[in-house]
Amino acid sequence: MPEPLSARGVCAVLVTYHPDGGLPDRLARLVPQVGGIVVVDNGSPAPVSAMVDGLTRSVDVTVIENGSNLGIARALNVGVRHAAARGFAAALLLDQDSEVDEDLVAELLSARDSFPEPPRLAIVGARFRDTSGRRVEPVRLGLHGEHWEEVATVITSGSLLSLAAYAAIGPFRDDFFIDYVDEEFCLRARAAGYHIIETRRAIMSHSVGSQTSHRIGLATRWTTNHSPDRRYYIARNNTVLLREYGTSGKSSWRWKSITRCLRLCKRIALFEDDKWNKIRAVGAGWWDGIRGHMGPRHS
Repeated sequence: MPEPLSARGVCAVLVTYHPDGGLPDRLARLVPQVGGIVVVDNGSPAPVSAMVDGLTRSVDVTVIENGSNLGIARALNVGVRHAAARGFAAALLLDQDSEVDEDLVAELLSARDSFPEPPRLAIVGARFRDTSGRRVEPVRLGLHGEHWEEVATVITSGSLLSLAAYAAIGPFRDDFFIDYVDEEFCLRARAAGYHIIETRRAIMSHSVGSQTSHRIGLATRWTTNHSPDRRYYIARNNTVLLREYGTSGKSSWRWKSITRCLRLCKRIALFEDDKWNKIRAVGAGWWDGIRGHMGPRHS
């Protein structure tokens, strides 16, 4: 039985891009919970190091300035490799706007240590309260414990990543840039024989996009109001996931991809602003996903 992992063996890795003024307060909640913090900035106009300067007296904080937007996947890889080089055993991955509870790390570690095979555990995800009010339910699998359950995938933010598993599975896919980076890693981890679990209790507050709800008769429909660029990456990377991890007939992934894109376009047309640019972006993303054109979007 491996030794339980302590909070001092956890390094928080946070990717920033034009963060708001609340970032120092959100980071301050992490200080007593981890052994170090790495902030990887993707080309914000003002130096992020000035925002976190006051935290360095309480915990070791490293700021890595990329100088431009290299995408969430590459920035995560930069931060995770830095944490590994400093001797940490796990990385706590976070979005810049997530608000963690005071016992987030303790709850993640408790779930990890109670898992039957910790060496085969790639990620412990944090159940979260969606600040938009939407109820989010994971895709559950077979295993479960008192404080955790096995799931198919978890979001990046709030996930405790085993650095030993990361070394074995491989890095986050740089060519995805943003969107579905977390889901692809989870699928790849499970294909390699690793497990993904999530806490049963919500231990952070988080929102996916700027979600709004809309009533259609008795039903409620939600939309994230993402920008055209994000709509492009969502359509493209979802298509790639269907191509690489789909299990049914040879052409079924193409059909699934186009039907998902059409549903997305319908929701954009009904509920969102900047409809034409977003719908064009979905079409371009679908086509690039079919052709395998990856990396940053070129308008």
